[in-house]
Amino acid sequence: MIRTYVITGSASGIGAATSSALKKAGHTVIGVDIHDSDVDVDLSTALGRHEGAAKVIELSKGKIDAVIACAGLAHPIAKTVSVNYFGVTDFLFALLPTLSKSDSPRVAITSSVASIMPNSPELVEAMCADDEPKAVAIAQTLVDAAAGGEQLIYGSTKRAISRWIRRESITSKWAGAGIPLNAVGPAIVETPMVAGMITTPEAREGLIKMVPMPLHGFMPPEAVASLLIWLTGVENTHTTGQTFYIDGGFEVIKRGEDIWAWAR
Repeated sequence: MIRTYVITGSASGIGAATSSALKKAGHTVIGVDIHDSDVDVDLSTALGRHEGAAKVIELSKGKIDAVIACAGLAHPIAKTVSVNYFGVTDFLFALLPTLSKSDSPRVAITSSVASIMPNSPELVEAMCADDEPKAVAIAQTLVDAAAGGEQLIYGSTKRAISRWIRRESITSKWAGAGIPLNAVGPAIVETPMVAGMITTPEAREGLIKMVPMPLHGFMPPEAVASLLIWLTGVENTHTTGQTFYIDGGFEVIKRGEDIWAWAR
């Protein structure tokens, strides 16, 4: 079955690997990115999201079977909030009416193992309240303080998007429309951005100590692409609301064996 996929962040990294794999399988892919894509758009702005969604719908001729949201920033700046959270949620809601027409609609989002790392609760709550001006203002305050709090911005966006998925996945808009809504939570993926962080053996060893991945170590983007493709394929009929940590075991190291203590 040939399907039409929309992939944000399609020009590099996980998005590019996913796009390539789907095209090789014969599917139609509409890439969205800031440059070098089918739809070049800035998802950090409300206007960009609106115009980008309109262009995607036009190119799709009204047929979208799945959306894979990989676009994101890892920088400790306020703009990361606008791209990583609102650039995902607003864009998905804009595509939802068209996506809902598919016989097997699916959505998957790239979160991160950073979702279980330290964050700013105030910033997370502002995003989960869908208050972009407040969230951006909080993030900018963290940046301006220059006290290390800006390093919490990225993890906060990933915590918030994983929470949004859990909240929305079981609602009538998504589950009621037959749309599985999930995320992947990668650890260290060997992309050009990461390559710049591990130019020496000492730097690589430092990153390994910071994010230990006992199963196979750092991964290529194709490993994450395979999971995204399954989550958005017709085979996935009942899995929803989850963030799947594809991390070589880091999440287990971080949270331990008993994550069910809340149920006692």
